[in-house]
Amino acid sequence: MKKISRLLTSSLLVLSLAVGCSNNGSKSTDNPNDKASTASTNESASVLVGIKGPVLSLDPANYRDRLTESVLRNVFDGLVTVDEKGVIKPAIAESWENTTPTEWVFKLRKDVKFHDGTALKAEDVKFTFDRILKENGIDGKTSPRKGLLEGVKEVQVVDDYTVKFVLNNPWPILLTMLPLQQIIPKAYAEKVGDKGLAEKPVGAGPFKLVKAKMDERIEMARFDDYYGGAPKIKNLAFDVIPEASSRIGALKAGEVQRIHDLSPSLSKTLMADPEIDVKTVEGTRVYMLQMNVQKAPFDNVKVRQAMNHAVNMDAIIDKILNNYATRLAGPMLSNAFALDTSLKPYEYSPEKAKQLLAEAGYPKGFPVVIDSDANNKEVAEAVAAQLRDSGIEASTRVWDVGVLKPMLLKGERQMFMGDWGNSTLDPFDFLNPNFITKDRANYSQYSNPRVDELLKQGATEIDAEKRKAIYKEAQQLIYKDAPWVFGFSKKEIEAGVKKLQGWSPTPDGSLYMSKASVSK
Repeated sequence: MKKISRLLTSSLLVLSLAVGCSNNGSKSTDNPNDKASTASTNESASVLVGIKGPVLSLDPANYRDRLTESVLRNVFDGLVTVDEKGVIKPAIAESWENTTPTEWVFKLRKDVKFHDGTALKAEDVKFTFDRILKENGIDGKTSPRKGLLEGVKEVQVVDDYTVKFVLNNPWPILLTMLPLQQIIPKAYAEKVGDKGLAEKPVGAGPFKLVKAKMDERIEMARFDDYYGGAPKIKNLAFDVIPEASSRIGALKAGEVQRIHDLSPSLSKTLMADPEIDVKTVEGTRVYMLQMNVQKAPFDNVKVRQAMNHAVNMDAIIDKILNNYATRLAGPMLSNAFALDTSLKPYEYSPEKAKQLLAEAGYPKGFPVVIDSDANNKEVAEAVAAQLRDSGIEASTRVWDVGVLKPMLLKGERQMFMGDWGNSTLDPFDFLNPNFITKDRANYSQYSNPRVDELLKQGATEIDAEKRKAIYKEAQQLIYKDAPWVFGFSKKEIEAGVKKLQGWSPTPDGSLYMSKASVSK
């Protein structure tokens, strides 16, 4: 706590630049309590947000990490944004048209400025996307975000305020993927180079970066010339506080004004505090147990189905997650596009599990190690206890996720308790990486040629009803093959001091602060 207070006192002295108000889709404008409290605000207020981990990069094209994106969305804007209901909204682009099945034309606003004062034009948009699409385009390496633009062939400049996206094939989710790409200034990036951009980025968002130590603190100040209107707070900082209990302590002590990633049990300690608001929203992250289907015993579908019957996911949601979660019948979120609602969760039945294990040749069960990261440790341990009730010798092991993931991709682990985000709510950026043979998140080593075929078809089918049919067939096959013990999605739980208004958790966990204000 003393460290946080000391940092707060010293750092806020240097936060003194400019302001803006974002089109980033914060729920706060729909909160009547927030509206009622904006009559008298402190326009020179400084706000600190406690976050659970470091920001991985300040270059908006050089990471694939939700927390990093949650912070940087305050500095950068994209062509479009998305509201809390998943509706695409204008941002830097004021309008767009799908002129042919493989071409989209975007008209840019003419009042957008970067933080260095230069006007944002079509050349900046093209430069931004060229860096992402080009192999080895960022300091000799390929952008980790290239996979989010799989359908894009190139971006062309039509005139100063018009760009054209040319696709490899019809790609129905272009608009859905564009909020994930943030625009940077071409002239500045070419002047300072990739390293300079990563050290001191310039965006067109509501806040401009002041300085950053990514494993400790990111400091920002408002941008007065923001096209969306000036934010009502002068200074903004994100403090890295890894332990949830420490984040809570900092909030209660007034050392930070907002914190995120609260567990249901810890959030209860804040609900009785009259000076603190606890807010929740349905999340967009799927939690599951992935089984390595290429190695015994999980190369047998009956064993995998038995595992689903052996885990009482409803009890885990009730007892561990305090019902701040939604049970999922299959692999997809309950509000995702093309969800097959005919699928029902596997019934919890240790007897059925034992029967299937006996049929598969494992009447006495087998040993299994469930690997997880620290965030999923508690659920993994509960699953292991339930599996032991079905005669399976289950134990758990906790890893640093950076060490674990390469082993998962190589098929060196048995079973993994993990999670994967689906902020677009579209199957493309969830089912494809998790279930296409050898794709980037296929830790179960799952391979079904028909599923591969369907998921690739769904990526280019422009008829919505046909897309739904394609994805429903894929879900049915995955459900039957059971490469996962299908799990749940959790609510996003955050907390803030009562005086902080105009904020709300978002389904994708973004920490938007452009509409925040501090009451006097």
